[in-house]
Amino acid sequence: MAQLGHLVTTTFASMSTIVVEGGRSLSGTVGILGAKNAVLKEMVSALLAPGRHRLTNVPSIVDVELMCQVLEHTGCKVDQGEGELWVVVPEELRPEAPIDLVRQMRASIVVLGPLLARCGVARVALPGGDDLGSRPIEWHMSGLDQMGVSFELVHGELVGSIDGKLKGTEIELPFPSVGATENLLFAGVLAEGETVIVNAAREPEIEDLIRQLTEMGADISGGGTSLVTIRGVEALHPVEHEVIPDRLEAGTFAVAAAITNGDVTITGCYPDHLRMELRKLEDAGCDVERGDGWLRVKGPDRPTPVDFSTLPFPGFHTDMHPQMVALLSLASGTSVVTENLYDARFRYVGEMARMGADISIEAQHAIVRGVDRLSGCPVLSPDIRAGAALVLAALRADGVTEVGGAEHIDRGYQDFAGRLAALGASVERS
Repeated sequence: MAQLGHLVTTTFASMSTIVVEGGRSLSGTVGILGAKNAVLKEMVSALLAPGRHRLTNVPSIVDVELMCQVLEHTGCKVDQGEGELWVVVPEELRPEAPIDLVRQMRASIVVLGPLLARCGVARVALPGGDDLGSRPIEWHMSGLDQMGVSFELVHGELVGSIDGKLKGTEIELPFPSVGATENLLFAGVLAEGETVIVNAAREPEIEDLIRQLTEMGADISGGGTSLVTIRGVEALHPVEHEVIPDRLEAGTFAVAAAITNGDVTITGCYPDHLRMELRKLEDAGCDVERGDGWLRVKGPDRPTPVDFSTLPFPGFHTDMHPQMVALLSLASGTSVVTENLYDARFRYVGEMARMGADISIEAQHAIVRGVDRLSGCPVLSPDIRAGAALVLAALRADGVTEVGGAEHIDRGYQDFAGRLAALGASVERS
C-alpha cells in the first residue's frame, strides 16, 4: 500500500492510525487468540494463591500489559512469552491498585475481591477504561458489604477492609453484572462458609474463570447458570490454565467477511459462544457454517436489514454492537438497534456519519437506514469496539479511510491491521 502514502493527511499525526483502502473482499483463514475478557480476570485470580502461575493462549494486547503492571504493583513478578504469561505471587501482597493504572482499564476493579480475601484490606482507585457511560460499581460494593467489607472513599481511592475473614452469604444481584460476579467469586473462594450468587452472569468468560478457580482448588458449582454456589476453602494453589478463545475477536472477523462480501474461515473459536450474533448475521444474508472449533462466513452482495437488542449472555453482546451497525449501514433497508447496557455506546455514530452512514439516535435506539455506499475519510476511534467497527466500515468504503486512535483497538485486538491484510485487505498501520 505504499501508493497510499501521499493520501495520508496529518489529521491524526499525534496518534496511531490504521489506513484502509476499501473495495477488497476478504478470503482465507484466521485463527482466534485468547479472550481479553477472560485473560485479564484470570491474571487477577493468581493473587489468590502464592506461587508460580502460568497462563497460555494469552493475546499480546495493551490491556494485558496494563494488568501486568497492576499485578507488579501488588508485588508480583510477571514474565511474558509468545502466547504465555507467568505470574509469581508473593506470600505478602501490597493491597492496592494505583490510579494511573486503574483509570486506563476498568477491569482492574476486580482486584478488590482477591486483595480483600488475601490481605483483609484493599485500596483501589475508582476505575476508568473506555468511556461507555455509567457503569456503576455499587453492585460490587453491596455484595462485598454483605460479606463483611466496610468501604470508604479516601482521596479518590475506594478503601475496603474486613474484620477477620470474609463471611459467606447469599447475594442477589439486581442485574447479571460480569464484574460484580467476578469480584464475588474471588471473595467467596476463601471466605468462611457458603456464598450463593443469585442472578449471576452466565458469560463463557465467567465459566472459564470458574474452571480456573476450580483447578486451583476452589469449590464452586453452577458455572454457566444464574445460580452460583461457592463453598470457601482454606487455601488455593497455583495452576497452569489455557485461556478460552475470544468470541468478540471471532465475531469481528465474521463481520469483516460479511461486510466485504468475503469468504473467511475462523479457526480456534467456539461458535456456540456466538449463537445470537451468528443468527443475526444469517438474518442479514450471510451463509454461516459451523464446526467443532471453527466457523465459516460468506458475505452477501448487500446485507438484509436486521433488528437486534443487546443483552447479557446468551443475548447479543454489546461489544459486537458497533461492528454489526457498520454492516447494517450498507443494508437494503432500515434496521433498529437497541442498546440496553451502555448509555454512551453510540458515540461512534458521528464518525460513521462522516463516512456517509445514515444513522439517527432516539434514546437507546439507533435507526440505521442502509445506504448504497460509504466514502473513505479521516475518522477517530472512541473505544476498542467502535474503532474495530470503523475499520470494518472502511473495508467496504470507496477510497481511503484513516482511522485515528488505533491505540484503542490495540487494547483488545492483537495486530488487527496485519491479520486483516493477511486476508486480503488493503490496510496498514502508521
